[in-house]
Amino acid sequence: MEELIQLDKDLFIYLNNLGTPFWDDFWLFVTEKINQAPLVLILLYFFHKYFGVKGTVITIITIALLITVSDQLSNLFKNVLFMRPRPCQLEGVGEFTRFIAERCGRHGYFSAHASTSMGVAFFTGLALQKKLKYIFPFMVLWSIVFSYSRIYIGVHYPGDIITGMIIGILLGVGTYKLHSFLIAKYNK
Repeated sequence: MEELIQLDKDLFIYLNNLGTPFWDDFWLFVTEKINQAPLVLILLYFFHKYFGVKGTVITIITIALLITVSDQLSNLFKNVLFMRPRPCQLEGVGEFTRFIAERCGRHGYFSAHASTSMGVAFFTGLALQKKLKYIFPFMVLWSIVFSYSRIYIGVHYPGDIITGMIIGILLGVGTYKLHSFLIAKYNK
C-alpha cells in the first residue's frame, strides 16, 4: 500500500509540474463549477427537446440526486473515513507543487469534482446517446478535462481523481437506470 501511495504522490508531482504560467488561467477557468453553466443549459435544452417538460423535470430531480449523493459520499470519504491530506497540505509534496488554486482544503480522497462530473457524463451520455451520436464520448472527455484540472491546480492526487471517476461511473449508471424507470413510469 505504501508503494501505491508513493506512486500517487510521484505521479501527482510529475503531472502538476507539467503546468506553466501560460496555461494557469485556462485551468483555473476549467476547474470552476460555475463556468460549466453553458454546458448545463445546452444539456437541459436537449433533455427538453427529447423528453419534454415532464422528462426534463425528472432529469433535473435525478441529476440533483446524483450530485447530492456524489458530494455527500465524497465528504464522508474525505472527512470521516480516510482524512488523507491534500497534496498542497502535505510536507514532502506541497513544496514540489505548482499550487495555483485559491484555497487548498484539508482532505482530498476522493475528488467530488471527478465523481460528480463523471456521474453526469455517464448519465447524460447514456440518456442521450440514441439521439446525439457523439454525446457519450464528448461528455466523458469533458469530465476527464474537468477532473484533470484538479491535479493541475494542485489540490488532488491522481488516485483521488481515479477513485472519484469510478464512483461517478457507478452513480451515473445507477442514475440513468432510475431515470429510465421514472421516464417509463410517468410517460404512460
